[in-house]
Amino acid sequence: MNETIEIENAAPPLEVSNGQTRLRLDQVIDRAQQALLKLQKPQGYWHAPLEANAEMNAEYIIFTHFMDCVDPQQEAKLKKLLLELQQPDGSWNLFPGGDGYLSTSIEAYFALKLAGMRAGDEEMTQGRRWILSQGGVAKCGSLARFYLAAMGQLPWEATTALPVEICLLPNWSPINVYELSSWARGTLFGLMLLQAARPVVKVSYEAGVLELYIEPPHFTRFRPPAAKSRFSLRGMLNLTDSLLRAYSRHPLPGLRARALKAAEDWILEHQEANGSWGGIEPCYLLSAMALKGLGYRSDHPVLKKAIAASRELMWDMGDKILYMPCVSPNWDTGLAAKALLESGMNPADPALTNAARWLIDHQIFKRGDWSVKRPKLEPGGWAFEFYNDGYPDVDDSAVILCVLAATRYADAAAKEKAIRLGSNWVMGMQSRSGGFAAFDADNDSTWLNHLPFADVEAVTDPDCPDLTGRVLEMMAAVGYRAEHPVARRAIEWLKKEQGADGAWWGRWGVNYIYGTFSALAGLRAIGVSPSEPWIRRAVQWLKDHQNPDGGWGESPLSDKDPAWRGRGSSTASQTAWALIGLLAGEDAISDHVSRGVDWLLERQNEDGSWDETEFTGTGFPNHFYLRYYMYPHYFPLMALGRFRARMREQSAG
Repeated sequence: MNETIEIENAAPPLEVSNGQTRLRLDQVIDRAQQALLKLQKPQGYWHAPLEANAEMNAEYIIFTHFMDCVDPQQEAKLKKLLLELQQPDGSWNLFPGGDGYLSTSIEAYFALKLAGMRAGDEEMTQGRRWILSQGGVAKCGSLARFYLAAMGQLPWEATTALPVEICLLPNWSPINVYELSSWARGTLFGLMLLQAARPVVKVSYEAGVLELYIEPPHFTRFRPPAAKSRFSLRGMLNLTDSLLRAYSRHPLPGLRARALKAAEDWILEHQEANGSWGGIEPCYLLSAMALKGLGYRSDHPVLKKAIAASRELMWDMGDKILYMPCVSPNWDTGLAAKALLESGMNPADPALTNAARWLIDHQIFKRGDWSVKRPKLEPGGWAFEFYNDGYPDVDDSAVILCVLAATRYADAAAKEKAIRLGSNWVMGMQSRSGGFAAFDADNDSTWLNHLPFADVEAVTDPDCPDLTGRVLEMMAAVGYRAEHPVARRAIEWLKKEQGADGAWWGRWGVNYIYGTFSALAGLRAIGVSPSEPWIRRAVQWLKDHQNPDGGWGESPLSDKDPAWRGRGSSTASQTAWALIGLLAGEDAISDHVSRGVDWLLERQNEDGSWDETEFTGTGFPNHFYLRYYMYPHYFPLMALGRFRARMREQSAG
């Protein structure tokens, strides 16, 4: 990894008392507001692309060939973006500037061959050379193996052992599907059924990837990560893999039939109204593939809906298509509306009331998987996507409740009901620790990340500072204070989770800047004094990591290497996060804040937004990162709005 950080010469702090500076600030905010309003859909919501890595386009191409639903025109556009994402060394990476990633590169190579490219093409030669230098197919990850096996490019015996009987384990068992995160759970059902059915779609020799093997395919085996000793946790789990593999070769017929029926029923029960599963790409694709593996025909109503839903993740960019990991309308709508409110827009403005109406209409009153651990909690949350009633999440719900609390919505009874039920659900999702996770409470069996199939080490949903801070901010918005028991426990949890240097880790954003800003914003909102020593440490950490050009930035490498904590090229979204954190962590407008504001003022583009190609969102730390196309719009607007409000407070005071 050779990441260079381009940092401009240090800029002098702006004079906040200068009338010209205030006029410029007003102009920038007004332009950003108007630009954001133009992006609002007539129904009241916002929705922009969400980009991950080449794996998304690749897996969708593989999916269409497995499901026999190839659209040549769409495939050509998907292929074009895949070729654009290939690096000069022939690999495909996880984020711009990152090293090549083997599994993604193998899937991209195979998808391009399915889309008509040949081994002798220059791009394929480059890709093959890099893949073989990393060990070839024998070294690829767990998920990629299932896609390859389903297309006859890898022996099913070379996939990790996932007997479908796992779904029958009771909820009190240390290993059961509800100890896994929501995303791992939905993916697991598809993988278990695929491995039980072992379907194989034959492709031509020219479209296959035999050339990516160093040894012949029949010598390829699944080899879990090496353990320090057979008595270590990983060693014991690797032994379990061997035992499960032995059982899979000779399953008990009655038990296997019962498990197949239970897993099939689970998938059918979890299909959303639009035909999707779990709101995310792996569940969309693997669930449909699993049902086809069981014998469902493509014209079966369930699969017809599933195939139609899979196309909803395509974002057509004209001559190319971006296949997204999911859609983000509730998240985009909540944050866009929050930015407009915090930048001074009238809470009764039609744009905000339309957004509030749309959000209220999409509140979920269905019990999802979260209710397994919270059976007495009444529903009332919101999902990230258009359709994902089984998996509302704490993060979206907290942001949306902040918006509803601040918006003057005409139907007071509907607003009050949404806030009452929504806030009750969010606070009821507090874990035993005092922190909050995204989709489940007490989903903290992190030892499961050492399971052989869990090579991305993200099969649990941990409590995290960014969500816990967001919940505190929500509680303050709907009228709670620091004395409330939920708030007290959350504050104590944040205090314990703070790093020695003052920063907090961010689970869903890159990374320590994200966690620190969210924690500080929540703590300030709920009433924790900025004079507290632990708050001062966090503020100082942000100041210490400001770039010489006045902005802030952080590379995804900070998940792996502590030397990258708070370090990276300045970006609009991360600069905005740092500014929000500093404004929450102290009353005075410091030179650090002034210079950060100036960085944003100087870089607004002609559209009224800010340019940003970096990936500042996180899916799975170290393995999956995201680019939210609206992050460099609503977060800078939010930060500048808070800054202007602080200026006015000081002038009035």
